[in-house]
Amino acid sequence: METNRETFVIIMAGGVGSRFWPYSRQSHPKQFLDVLGVGKSLLQLTYHRFLPLCPKENIYIVSNESYYSLIKEQLPDMTDDQILLEPNLRNTAPCIAYASYKIACKYPDATTIVTPADHAIFMEDEFVRTCQVALDFAKTDEKLVTIGIKPSRPETGYGYIQYKQETNGEVKKVKTFTEKPQLELAKAFFESGDFVWNAGIFIWKVKNIIEAFENFLPEISETFSAISDQYYTEQEKEKIEWAYARTKSISIDYGVMEKADNVYVVPGEFGWSDLGSWSSLHEYHQKDSNGNVVDGNAMLYNSSQCIIRSPKNKLVVLQGLEGYLVADCDDVLMICKKDDEKQIRSIVNDVKSEKGEKFI
Repeated sequence: METNRETFVIIMAGGVGSRFWPYSRQSHPKQFLDVLGVGKSLLQLTYHRFLPLCPKENIYIVSNESYYSLIKEQLPDMTDDQILLEPNLRNTAPCIAYASYKIACKYPDATTIVTPADHAIFMEDEFVRTCQVALDFAKTDEKLVTIGIKPSRPETGYGYIQYKQETNGEVKKVKTFTEKPQLELAKAFFESGDFVWNAGIFIWKVKNIIEAFENFLPEISETFSAISDQYYTEQEKEKIEWAYARTKSISIDYGVMEKADNVYVVPGEFGWSDLGSWSSLHEYHQKDSNGNVVDGNAMLYNSSQCIIRSPKNKLVVLQGLEGYLVADCDDVLMICKKDDEKQIRSIVNDVKSEKGEKFI
C-alpha cells in the first residue's frame, strides 16, 4: 500500500494510566510500558501500526511536557516539531485542537487520523483496511468519521455509538452517542445489532474539524487560531502555555461529536482492546490451565483467574486466591480483586492523599 502524503496521524499520549497503578506511574505511564510483553511499548506499537498509512514525518504525538524524554527515547525518529507538548491535562478536545490547528497552518488539505496511544490491536492488517475505508470517505465531503468496535459482549466499561441501520455500505450514519451504560442497557445495545463500542479513533479533514470547533467550541477555536503564526516557530511553546491557561477541559465526544450532525462510523472487527484496566489485560494475555496470567516468577496453589506481575528475581507464592491482582512494582505491593476497577481507583486516590505523590 502506498502511503498518502496528505494523511497525518495524531497520537494522544498524555494520560497518566492510573487504572494500571502501581505498574503504571505518573513518571512512566502505561503508554510507555511493554504492557503486552512483546518487547515494544504501547506507544511504539501505535506508531508502527500507522506507518502503512502515512509517512513517518506525518505522525504527530501530543503528550505532557514531562514525557518528552520518554518519547524521544522510544521514538528517536520523531522531530521536535512532531512532538506537541501540553503544559496541562485538558482532556481530548484541546489536545486535538492543538494538533489540528498546527497541521492546518502548513497542510490545510490534510486528512488526520486521531488515536489514543495505549490501545491494543491484534489484527493490524484489518485495522489498516478499516482506517483506509474511513479515510476515503472522510476525504469526499464535510464528514466527521469515527471507528466503532463491533461488540462481543454486553460491556459496561465502554461508551456506545448507535448508527442508522438503513445506511448502505461499511460507513454508517451515526444516530446517538451513549456514555458507559448500566448492564441491562448494555445487554439491550448488544442484542439490537446497531450499536458499536466507541474506540475514540477519529478521521477527518483538518478543515472540517476546525469548522466543528468554530461551531461548537468557539472559545477553543479562537484560542488556537489566534496563535497560528507561532506554530513551527521558537515561540510555539510560550504561546501554547498561554492557550492552555485559557482552555477548559472537555472531551471531543462531548464537545463536538455528540452535537454535530455530520458524524459517521465505520464498524470494525480487528481484535481491539483499550487496555483500560487490569481485568482487560488479564483478558488478552496467555493464561495457564487455571486462567491465571503470570508475569514474573510465581508458584500458585488452588488459585484461578488471577493476574500476577512481579520482579523476575522475586519468588511469589500464592494459595487459595480467585480473581485477584497481585502487583509487586518497585516500592508498592498491591493485592486486591482484579475486577473491582472502582475500588482500585479509590485506592490510588487514598494513597495519593495519605502517603504522598512519591508512590503515585
